[in-house]
Amino acid sequence: MRNRIIWAFAACLSLFSLPLHAQQSSLPEKPVRLIVGGPPGGAPDTVARLLAQNMSLDQPVIVENKNGAAQMIAADFVARSPADGTVLLLASQTAIAVSPVLQKSALNPIKDFTGVGLVGEAPLVLVAGPSLTAGTVPELIAYAKAHPEELNFGHGGVGSTPHMAGVLFQQATDTKLTNVPYPGEQASMIDIMAGRIHFMFANASSAIPHVKNGKLRALAITSDSRTPSAPEIPTLNEAGIPGFSAATWLGIVAPAATPKAAIDQLNAELNRVLSLPEIQEKLAVHGFSIQATSPDQFNRFMLAEHEKWGKLIQDANIAIN
Repeated sequence: MRNRIIWAFAACLSLFSLPLHAQQSSLPEKPVRLIVGGPPGGAPDTVARLLAQNMSLDQPVIVENKNGAAQMIAADFVARSPADGTVLLLASQTAIAVSPVLQKSALNPIKDFTGVGLVGEAPLVLVAGPSLTAGTVPELIAYAKAHPEELNFGHGGVGSTPHMAGVLFQQATDTKLTNVPYPGEQASMIDIMAGRIHFMFANASSAIPHVKNGKLRALAITSDSRTPSAPEIPTLNEAGIPGFSAATWLGIVAPAATPKAAIDQLNAELNRVLSLPEIQEKLAVHGFSIQATSPDQFNRFMLAEHEKWGKLIQDANIAIN
């Protein structure tokens, strides 16, 4: 009898020694799939794998790439998946705020998804090549006003964040520019350094190395504050365009009907990972500053992004040719 009591007491103690997330897990006991709407090796894929490798959910977190249709293949797949917290999308402004509007998709990202949390934001840099004589943003604006449609800006495709930033720049400055699409940012970067296009909004992680080696000139950065990696670059707000903000952002969303308990568990684990100094250092290499949020905060953020870029697409009459 005494031995049975001792064993029962030991069993109770072992329950209390289990990790908290194991005792209270709200996820089914199967792998969590983090879907990326881009190819392996790209920045979103790299970020997704970094998060997946460091998340502790007592079950594997597997990254799957479903590239195509400007991230809409991945978004549609996740929206139709079981709403149990085990199929997630690494979302971006392209998937949430731009592609559904441009493609007139039946997917409504605000209704069909619920936010887990924001991962971070990475600014763009307005960079000039050797063919642009303007040395400042005011000089660029003045020249563009005096020579409508003469200046051109490159980007990696209609609806990409650099393209949308260029359109927003035109609207904010009341100028007329010619946009030149390329099959990717790297192709446009090659042409701007060769002097075949005048300027572009480039992802900071791609642009700043070329700025530091003298191949490009940085006129401004699109974030609200200067970036620690290049504090000498002024913001567009400082350069005379108040309220200008454009950034590449990444976050995690789940199908809309996912239980709140599962969302809260995933959010807590995501924010734990984002608090790790080594994760912050690795994300900074790709230009991302951490922006940990609650699910509600991220939902409000996505709604604001959807409204902002959707309105710009309509006002500028942007369409996919």
